[in-house]
Amino acid sequence: MRLDESLLAWYDATHRHLPWRANPGKAPNPYHVLLSEIMLQQTTVATVIDYFHHFINRWPTLTDFAAATKDEVYHGWQGLGYYSRARNLHQCIQKIVAHHQGQVPQDLETLLLLPGIGPYTAAAISAIAYNGPVVPVDGNIIRVFSRLLHLETELPQLQQEIREVVKDYVPPARSGDFAQGLMDLGATICKPQKPLCQECPIQQHCRVAGLQIAGLLPRKKVKAARPVLHGITFWYEDNEGRIWLRRRPEKGLLANLMEFPGTPWRPEPYEAFIDVPLHLTTTQWTVLPKQIIHTFTHFQLRLTVVKATGEDQLGDIQVMPQDFKNYALPTLMKKVAAMVVEVSGSD
Repeated sequence: MRLDESLLAWYDATHRHLPWRANPGKAPNPYHVLLSEIMLQQTTVATVIDYFHHFINRWPTLTDFAAATKDEVYHGWQGLGYYSRARNLHQCIQKIVAHHQGQVPQDLETLLLLPGIGPYTAAAISAIAYNGPVVPVDGNIIRVFSRLLHLETELPQLQQEIREVVKDYVPPARSGDFAQGLMDLGATICKPQKPLCQECPIQQHCRVAGLQIAGLLPRKKVKAARPVLHGITFWYEDNEGRIWLRRRPEKGLLANLMEFPGTPWRPEPYEAFIDVPLHLTTTQWTVLPKQIIHTFTHFQLRLTVVKATGEDQLGDIQVMPQDFKNYALPTLMKKVAAMVVEVSGSD
């Protein structure tokens, strides 16, 4: 039996039941595929499921989503991280509704012109939503093929090598199910550690099945240590207990989200308030004893939080702490708020 036949038979019998996924051989909803693929970028399946249900319940169609406000989308996205994905998703769906008659495009070239859609996501939508003759090469598929063919090339170069190799394995009739079968295989059988080779439906085609080397593939370059940045965040409240918030710039990290005012983030630690450009009537700042440590993809951030009460303006809006839930605060700022509450409660 050919590799694709073995894999598809296994997928038909054991596929994962995911809310955005159609049963094998059935036509999926392209909107569901698009939404889930954007959500799954750099996020686990287990995390995405509840968010997917929430979005589909609130915005059942592409048209409904396109009509949502930016703040509504950001608020619904809280906790998924990488908020540029939410912005791009919103813009992408608005363009589909405005310029593609509300139909998710099928061909790769058109998909790649939409915000937030790169080569992998375009391939995933084309294959899964429309049975296009492509395979989206994600981490699971890289792992499966690096072992299947015993490829010693290191990442990230390995990814391009597999993009070329996998084309020879795509079945013309069920490319979407084939891609999802490979994903399921990588997630449940061909695991990063201790692959279950004896349970693998394509082990007879694999060059390292059952060998100790299987768990060492794919080869990865040793990552350099993340740089550390430092900053000061200001918890500044008025006499009624309202806290100043401001909106971050439209582009860049945590774009358009709300935050507590603070200094720029830089490699050098701040010493007290030297170099901090604050011109307020309030001078009685309390430095809180705990530091916030938050890890982003490319760096670690260490924030010192300082607290004061005054009547100066230090942001865009004032909000009572119990109303923070109504604003799109990133996880980093939620950590700040939780720490302030914890420290204040122990005083």
